[in-house]
Formats: sequence, structure tokens, C-alpha cells
Amino acid sequence: MDDSKFLITGAHGQLGTALQVQYPNAQATDSNDLNIADWQTVKNFDWGNITTVLNAAGYTNVDGAESYEGRIAAWGVNSQAVANLARIAQQKDLLVVHISTDYVFDGIQKLHKEDEPLSPLSTYGASKAAGDVALSVWAKHYLLRTSWVIGEGKNFVRTMLELGQKAVNPTVVSDQVGRPTFTSELARVIDHLFKNQPAFGTYNVSNGGQAVSWADLTRAIFEDAGLDNTVTDTTTAEYYKDKPQAAARPLISLFDLTKIESTGFEPTDWRDDLKEYVKKELNQ
Repeated sequence: MDDSKFLITGAHGQLGTALQVQYPNAQATDSNDLNIADWQTVKNFDWGNITTVLNAAGYTNVDGAESYEGRIAAWGVNSQAVANLARIAQQKDLLVVHISTDYVFDGIQKLHKEDEPLSPLSTYGASKAAGDVALSVWAKHYLLRTSWVIGEGKNFVRTMLELGQKAVNPTVVSDQVGRPTFTSELARVIDHLFKNQPAFGTYNVSNGGQAVSWADLTRAIFEDAGLDNTVTDTTTAEYYKDKPQAAARPLISLFDLTKIESTGFEPTDWRDDLKEYVKKELNQ
């Protein structure tokens, strides 16, 4: 596909940055260039050369979305914006790639499949679920549900590395379980979909490998960084008991990857990508 006809929204976020590397000729935009939450702005944008929209935009401050201002922002970017993109895609016959999240589920199922009913616990989750529904009116789309995203920018791995290098021994929740998804893996999945053109629809996407808790992920980070910090396990309920504004979180974020694997895609083990990521961070 001709990436000069691609439009990347949310281009300066973690995934957007990776997509700009993957597709250097794409038109990269953020909210200052194109406010996708505003229909008139979307309608008046020059779509003449665009065939494909890669929507990497999202309001991802899970706890912030529980505030009045955050709730408005989350619904604008995560729901209304997606509805606007679906609407313009219908008018212009565009392919839309959109990124969703494990937070559209309540985390009760031991393994999340693509057809699991939506059951969000938080404002963030509800706004993302609404975006999923909004996109479904336009068949020509790939909706990628992902979890624990790690790329260029603020993320869990960088935070733990900074704490580790400061000799902090963190207390980390051990009852939330899933797999990390590195943005390099997400970009690789998207490119795979473009090249192989499987059926449109929803696909679960994360790195492969064993399920892990946040606490055990922290231990893996310290191990790969050559740090001997101690990690203390705690529960989600205990960790957030003195944080009344915190959003509810799904305890199980583990995705069934059978569908994406059936297209010929082979997920990279998260341990392999973590080693490379930590090595790169330490050498900067």
C-alpha cells in the first residue's frame, strides 16, 4: 500500500510515533492539526489523497477520566471522534484502523475473545467501548483491541526503570494479569493486515508469551536491567484503597490471539521485546 495516502491521528503518542517510523510518508496529525472530535473540522479536512486512516488518538488517562473535565475529554476523543471517522470513512470510502483496549471488558473472563460482550468498569472503558460500537457501522475497518501498551513516551516500563535506578523497592499489584503490547508489535500487526488483507473486523492484539502480573513484569524489568531491587506484591484493592478517584480496573486483561494468528501472524514473545526495549532505554 502507498503510505503517502495514509493519515495518522494521534501521531505524537506512543503508537503514533511507532506508526510514523513504519510509514514515513504518511500524513501525521495531532489534535492541533486535526480535531477529530469535532465533526465540522473532520468534514472540512482535505481528504482528497487519503485512502487509509490509522487512528492512534486516544484519551488514556484512566483515572483522570473519572473527573468532570476528564470525562468530557475521554468521551470526545474515544467515542465522538471515532464516530466522526466512521462517518467520513463512509462518505469517502476510507479504510479505518482503530485501537481499542482491554478496558472495554470487566476482566472476569480468564481469556478475552473478540466476540465477548462489552462490559466496561470505568469511564475510560465506557468511552472506548462506545467508540468500538461507533466504528462498527462502517464495515471497512480493523479494530485492534490491545493491552498494556509500551512505546516511546511515558509508560510502565520507563517508570519502573526510573524507580529501580533510584534504588526504590516498589510495591506493585499482582492480581492484574495480562501481556504487554509493544508499539513495535502493534505496528507490525497493522502492516501484516495491510499486506495480507484478512477479513475486516475486530482482532485481539498483544505480544505473545506467558501471562504476567504487573508485579512480575516489574521483576522482569529489573532483571533485564541488571537491577537487584525488591518488588513487593499487593492487591488492586489494597493499592487503590486511599485513592478514591481511581478508576476500576479489569483484573484479567489476557487476550485470546487465535484469530490474529489464523491470518498467519506470529506474535513476538513479550520477554524478547522487553529485553530489547530495556537495552535501548539503558543505552540512551
